Amino acid sequence: MAATVKEGVVQAFEILKEEEIAAPIEIVFETILEQMGPLNSTPEKPMPMVLEAWPGGRWFRDLGNNTGHFWGTVQAIKAPSLLEISGPLFMSNPAVSNLQYRLTEEDGITRMRFVHRAMGWVGDQERGVDDGWSQLIGRIRTAAAARAGR
Repeated sequence: MAATVKEGVVQAFEILKEEEIAAPIEIVFETILEQMGPLNSTPEKPMPMVLEAWPGGRWFRDLGNNTGHFWGTVQAIKAPSLLEISGPLFMSNPAVSNLQYRLTEEDGITRMRFVHRAMGWVGDQERGVDDGWSQLIGRIRTAAAARAGR
């Protein structure tokens, strides 16, 4: 049986977003964990996830009966200023991602720096990922500000 060799198929992308959120850093961090975990959703429907918030913890979608999708592993966590996850995320192809939320606070306003870097066999369906992250960050901003009463 002959092997097929493809060259130049490994690609990379980087998404960088910086947001100011009208809420204290602790509230923003907890909201990130909720929105990436049990409150995660798509524009069409809820898509609850499990995020084990400790080093080595898993981030995955539990569909019950020992079925689901593994998205990543908590690489670093320093509440309330850092959450870093590495893994394939939503990509069902040979690829790896690094996802970072870095938070700082000044005068009750939290600055969030979000970075998603990925490399591997990135298909056309992954090219729209920026919209998904924008929706998630919008939900984080809205929910955190509401919890802070702003």
